[in-house]
Amino acid sequence: MTVEEVGDDYTKDGTVDLQGNPVRRSIRGRWKACSFVVVYEVFERMAYYGISSNLFIYMTTKLHQGTVKSSNNVTNWVGTSWLTPILGAYVGDALLGRYITFVISCAIYFSGMMVLTLSVTIPGIKPPECSTNNVENCEKASVLQLAVFFGALYTLAIGTGGTKPNISTIGADQFDVFDPKEKTQKLSFFNWWMFSIFFGTLFANTVLVYVQDNVGWTLGYGLPTLGLAISITIFLLGTPFYRHKLPTGSPFTKMARVIVASFRKANAPMTHDITSFHELPSLEYERKGAFPIHPTPSLRFLDRASLKTGTNHKWNLCTTTEVEETKQMLRMLPVLFITFVPSMMLAQINTLFVKQGTTLDRKVTGSFSIPPASLSGFVTLSMLISIVLYDRVFVKITRKFTGNPRGITLLQRMGIGLIFHILIMIVASVTERYRLKVAADHGLIHQTGVKLPLTIFALLPQFVLMGMADSFLEVAKLEFFYDQAPESMKSLGTSYSTTSLAIGNFMSSFLLSTVSEITKKRGRGWILNNLNESRLDYYYLFFAVLNLVNFVLFLVVVKFYVYRAEVTDSVDVKEVEKKETE
Repeated sequence: MTVEEVGDDYTKDGTVDLQGNPVRRSIRGRWKACSFVVVYEVFERMAYYGISSNLFIYMTTKLHQGTVKSSNNVTNWVGTSWLTPILGAYVGDALLGRYITFVISCAIYFSGMMVLTLSVTIPGIKPPECSTNNVENCEKASVLQLAVFFGALYTLAIGTGGTKPNISTIGADQFDVFDPKEKTQKLSFFNWWMFSIFFGTLFANTVLVYVQDNVGWTLGYGLPTLGLAISITIFLLGTPFYRHKLPTGSPFTKMARVIVASFRKANAPMTHDITSFHELPSLEYERKGAFPIHPTPSLRFLDRASLKTGTNHKWNLCTTTEVEETKQMLRMLPVLFITFVPSMMLAQINTLFVKQGTTLDRKVTGSFSIPPASLSGFVTLSMLISIVLYDRVFVKITRKFTGNPRGITLLQRMGIGLIFHILIMIVASVTERYRLKVAADHGLIHQTGVKLPLTIFALLPQFVLMGMADSFLEVAKLEFFYDQAPESMKSLGTSYSTTSLAIGNFMSSFLLSTVSEITKKRGRGWILNNLNESRLDYYYLFFAVLNLVNFVLFLVVVKFYVYRAEVTDSVDVKEVEKKETE
C-alpha cells in the first residue's frame, strides 16, 4: 500500500500499529502518545538513580570497600548499564522491534530491582554491620552476599540495555518528519525528554537518598522498585496510542556487508556514472515508508560496494542507500570518541565528588544533615533550569542571528559543554586544595571519620556547573546521534550516546586505578581511603588538562564533519512556526 493509497490522515514515515497496519496521525502518535513515554521516563529514572546515586555510599558503608575499589565497582557497573544498550538497539532494530524489545527488557529490569531490594533486606544475604570508621577493620561481605548483590545489579544492567536505546527512539517515532507541523514539534522533543529524565533524577537524589541514609536501605531500595513498577504500567497504558516502526534488519550486518563488498572490489575501476551503481527503484522505498539516499563525496572507497561488477550476491553488491547509511554511522565515530572524556567527568559525580562530601560538615539546620549523594541533586536542578532557559530564551535569541531552527548547531552546543567541563575540573581542583588546607590547619590530615569545619556546600559550584554543562553537551549529544543516524539505524544511533557514557565510566575506572597505584609508589598517593592524606586536587587538575586537549581535538573534528542532509529539508521550519503564531 503506497502513501497515496492510505490518504493524507495517515503517517508517511512507515509507522504502523502492532498488527502492521498503517496508522492515522489523528489517532496515534504526537504529544498524546509521548505523554505516556515521558511520564514513564520520570518514574524509571527515579528508580535507576535511586540505586546509582547512593551506590558508592552503600559499598563503602555496608560492603566495607575502600575508595578506589568502591569507585571502580560503581563506574564498572554504570559503564555496563550504558554499554548493554548496543545489544538492545540491535534487537530492537533488527529482530523484535522496539516495542517488544522494550517490554521484555522491562521484565528483566524489574526482576533485578526486586532481587536487589531483597539483598539489602533478608538476613543472611544482607552484609554484616560495622560501626568503626576504618573500613579495613570491618568484616567483609561473604561470597554469597556479594554474588546476590552484584548479580542483581548486573541483571538490572541487562534490563536497562533494552530499555534505554528503545524508549527515547519510541518517543521520537511518534512524530512524522514528513509532516511540517510534527517535524517542528520534534525539534523540542529531546529538550523536554531530558527535562523528564532529570525531574525523576532530582527526586531520587533528594528524597530517596535521604531515605537510604536516614531510614534504611530496605525502604530506600523498595521505593525505586515500586517506582519502576508504576513506570512500566504507565507505559503499557499508552499502547493504543503508539506508532511503531517495523524491524528493518540488522544495522551491524548491513554495515558489515558494505565494508566486505568494498574490499572485495578494491581493485575495480571507479566511475562517476551514477548508472553504474546499484540502487532500488524509488517505489520500493516508498512502499516501506522510507526513501533512497543520494551518494555523497566522503569515504568514496565504500562506494565500491554498490558498483555493478562481479556477482549480485548480497555480500558483493549493496545499494547506494546502504552505502550512505554505513558512511553516516562511520562519520559519527570521531564525534563519539570526543565525548569519552566528558563522560569520564560525569563518572566523578557519584564517586569522588560524593567521597569529598563525606568529609565535610553536612548540617543544614538543627538536626537535619544533607546526605553527600544529595549534592548531585544540584546537578539535576541546575540542568532543569538551564534546559528551560536554553529552549525558551537562548534558542529564540540566537535563531534571529543564525537562521537555524535550533539556534546553534548541535556540534556548537556540544562545544560549549566541553568548555564547561574544563572550567568544572579547574573549580573542583581549587575547591579540593582549599579543603586540604582546612584539614591541615585543624590538624585533621591523619584523622578518619572526623568532619572538617567546612560546609558541604563548598562543593556546590562544581555540581551546579556540571548541570549547566549537561544542558549543553548531554542533550546535544543525544539529539546529534539520533538526528544524524539513518532512519533505519535510529536505535543504533541513540546507542552511540549511551556507549559514550559506558566507555567514559570504564576509562574512569582504569585511570583511577592506574593513577592511584603510580602515585602511591612515588610517594603521597593522589587517591587514598583517607582523602585528607590524598592529593585529589592534582587528580582534578590532570582532568582539566585532559579536557583541554580533548577540546582541541573536538575543534579538528568539527572542521571536517559534514551534517547528514535530510530528505525532509524541503520543509521550511521557520515558515511553519510563523503560521502557527498567526
